[in-house]
Amino acid sequence: MSAKKTVLVTGATGFIGANLAHRLVEEGHDVHLLVRKNTSHFPWRIADIYDQVRMQFYTPHDIESIDRIFAIANPEWVFHLAAHGAYSWQIDKQQILESNYVLTAQLLDAAVAHGVKSFVNTGTSSEYGQKDHAPKEDEPLEPLSYYAATKAGATTLCRFTARAHDINIPTLRLYSVFGPFEQPNRLMPNLIACGFTGNWPQLVDENCAHDFVYVEDAVSAYLLAAQRTDGDRGAVFNVGTGIQTSLKEVTSLAKDLMGIESAPTFSSMPNRTWDNDVWVCDHTKVETELNWRPKFSFSDGFKKMIRWYRDSPHLHSMYKEPLSAD
Repeated sequence: MSAKKTVLVTGATGFIGANLAHRLVEEGHDVHLLVRKNTSHFPWRIADIYDQVRMQFYTPHDIESIDRIFAIANPEWVFHLAAHGAYSWQIDKQQILESNYVLTAQLLDAAVAHGVKSFVNTGTSSEYGQKDHAPKEDEPLEPLSYYAATKAGATTLCRFTARAHDINIPTLRLYSVFGPFEQPNRLMPNLIACGFTGNWPQLVDENCAHDFVYVEDAVSAYLLAAQRTDGDRGAVFNVGTGIQTSLKEVTSLAKDLMGIESAPTFSSMPNRTWDNDVWVCDHTKVETELNWRPKFSFSDGFKKMIRWYRDSPHLHSMYKEPLSAD
């Protein structure tokens, strides 16, 4: 555990951000959460720590509201996880651009103005596009979606700002993070929710593969990135296990762990543009420079997620209908 810090987290009502907020509270940090004013969604993922964090509401397009929040919170660390467009139903290009690029630019300006020590940006493996190998961080980017393109732009802006102002602004290019509080209708929560009733959700091709990294491991990467004091100030780090798992292997494990008697029906839904039979992380750099290694195998993480779902009946209603990613 690092010394107590004052931290500001964006995207804390979302999946990974909520897990990070819980860890920060557990470690005793002074936690501020940047939340869009007038949001219509109850922050169910952070309901149990709501009275242990400070909610800071900002107005989109109002740079002064963000500046005021930085002046009030005076954060030493900023964890930027707010994003839009990662899910297939999020198609508003203007909102994707504003959430992923414009907001990042505004936050970076405020961080520079208020003397933030570390600003950890969230990237995505989708910035690379489809590859037939595990790409290294310096490989040319070939994003295949507007979401991935705006995230790639934000990564570039972070790298520029880090070097121009000598601030630690690393970007974590996350692979397929899964675990508690994951977005309803994503593969893992859908598998588990359906599995407890003995059924299967709709599935793409059985050969579709991902590098699944458990959310606790991803959160650890954020904390390590915030603490770095040397090296490239705008470094990019791939965060994944280095092992890809096919959908066929995922369903086989689910069948064994949950006792599902029926067989899954693959290709019961069409593949998406990002579905590929090769999607795996080269995590050499994050291991070498941040001393980060995944603690949980896919199997171990999936078991933990099943237990979490089983032991959280008060949240089961959240997994019956798709929710916003906000």
